[in-house]
Amino acid sequence: MTHARLVEMAEAWLRRYRCGIVLSEQGCSSGEMPDAIGWKGKNHSIVIECKISRADFLADAWKPWRRDPEIALGCERYFAAPKGMLKAEEMPEGWGLLEAAGRELQVARKSKRKLRHAEGLMNEMNLLLASLRRVEVRIEPQRIGDFLKWKNRMASYNGGALPEGIVAPEEEENSHLV
Repeated sequence: MTHARLVEMAEAWLRRYRCGIVLSEQGCSSGEMPDAIGWKGKNHSIVIECKISRADFLADAWKPWRRDPEIALGCERYFAAPKGMLKAEEMPEGWGLLEAAGRELQVARKSKRKLRHAEGLMNEMNLLLASLRRVEVRIEPQRIGDFLKWKNRMASYNGGALPEGIVAPEEEENSHLV
């Protein structure tokens, strides 16, 4: 098991958990860089930290956002590890445990659902804004607002109608706008 493979499994688990937005290994101003983080409706976030060695798991406890959970990201927080490497009772207060069994992660212990504090939310906003800025830099000279309105351009190129298979923005399912 490699760290990269465990991160891929975490991303897939978050998508199965119905997260509409999933990022991996993106940093924020607090210094925290979750291996995977996803958001679902009503700004509910889930952080997954992937560990392939006990030494890495034990060292994680000394990070500033572990020592002060109020600045940490995630309404729900999980460690993911190869099956049998970690024990549920070793998890920090409220944290869950995901175990790699075959090709998927399985819940060995559920996380509490309301672990995030106000400062953690601000750090999540910073992470999202920093990620959007990274996108904007890569699509220059186009502005991100125009990039996000690509469907409008598709309709104008197609004589006013959206091409078959493309859903109009107002009909698009987006739980983050509810």
